[in-house]
Amino acid sequence: MTTTSNYLRQGERVGLRPFRPADGPEFTARVRESRRLHHPWLSPPATIEEYEPYAARLAEGDPRAGFLVCELGTGALAGFVNINNIVRGAFQCGALGYGAFAHAAGRGLMREALGLVLAHAFAPAAAGGLALHRLEANIQPANAASIALVRGSGFRREGLSPDFLHVDGAWRDHERWAITAEMPRA
Repeated sequence: MTTTSNYLRQGERVGLRPFRPADGPEFTARVRESRRLHHPWLSPPATIEEYEPYAARLAEGDPRAGFLVCELGTGALAGFVNINNIVRGAFQCGALGYGAFAHAAGRGLMREALGLVLAHAFAPAAAGGLALHRLEANIQPANAASIALVRGSGFRREGLSPDFLHVDGAWRDHERWAITAEMPRA
């Protein structure tokens, strides 16, 4: 549901909002607290010097959009979901990147947040959405939590891409998962 608060979209327990420069200290502290959770799957910015250009790129809009997942009530950052490599024209597609912070992991907050991101991504531009048709998530096969998240959100597995992304110092295989605007969502 869209709200008139400071959130782009809000659910029962989380709200989505854009990255802001002022979020740098909390975001980077949460990243440092979550190193064991994130390794070897992703490496979000862990210092203010890394965060500032990262957040600025996400605030530019197409070809990317970034969302902070905030716990309602406290406003604490629970994670993030980014839509990268947005391609317009006949494709209308973007690639997801996301991560929960350690204190929020396993509580269902990211599942709720991903549902909100899907609603926003597939909503028409006239309704404030991104008007995308397809979202893709590329996930290392051993990342069971991430696969469970997209599977539970209605994504379908489309295949395996060997040596797809350079992560943690090596080229890693990734499963390709996708969802389109017409597909049922959890």
